[in-house]
Amino acid sequence: MADNSAAPRRPSTALLVLLVAVLGGAVVYMMWPAAAKPAAPSNPPREQRRQARATTGTQGEGEAAGPLNVQLDALKQTAKAPEDAARNPFRFYVKPPPPPPPPPKPVVQPPPKKPGDEGYVAPPPPPPPPIPLKFIGTVEVKGRKVAIFVTTDGKGMPQYAAEGELVLGQYRVVKIGVESATVEYLDGRGRQPIPMRGGQQ
Repeated sequence: MADNSAAPRRPSTALLVLLVAVLGGAVVYMMWPAAAKPAAPSNPPREQRRQARATTGTQGEGEAAGPLNVQLDALKQTAKAPEDAARNPFRFYVKPPPPPPPPPKPVVQPPPKKPGDEGYVAPPPPPPPPIPLKFIGTVEVKGRKVAIFVTTDGKGMPQYAAEGELVLGQYRVVKIGVESATVEYLDGRGRQPIPMRGGQQ
């Protein structure tokens, strides 16, 4: 009788079937979440397509497109040149100030005209010098008001004159008031009011 204890034992068929079943179950369990997740439909619903067209501004297939507003003039405009082409980004640059405006042209005055020139107008005569009198008060003489004058240099005696009379033979009294007397030269020039206790210094 032969000894069969040294020969290798082959696994039984039931054990192999069990191992194959376990491996198959493990593979199915690992791939189950990906298979259970529903796939997105290839064609989105009509409402989603309408919202996408509203966002992008395109029209769907089979839909009537509105009138196109194409501004041809805007397409013909030339691009603006950069405002600061001289700007150097690698160093600090200060734009120089604009040049000052040109100075105004000098106005050339015509030379003064002389007597005998065409259009010459003689200047008016200079006014007479101020009357050198001081009005220091009044008195009543036979019902008439008489003014009292002295010279501004303080020399000589006081002079008395009523309205229309002369003072020192050079000046005529025009009017005697309460606080001033009006006096003029004999030719009517240089009329001036002389305040009481005033006059030329």
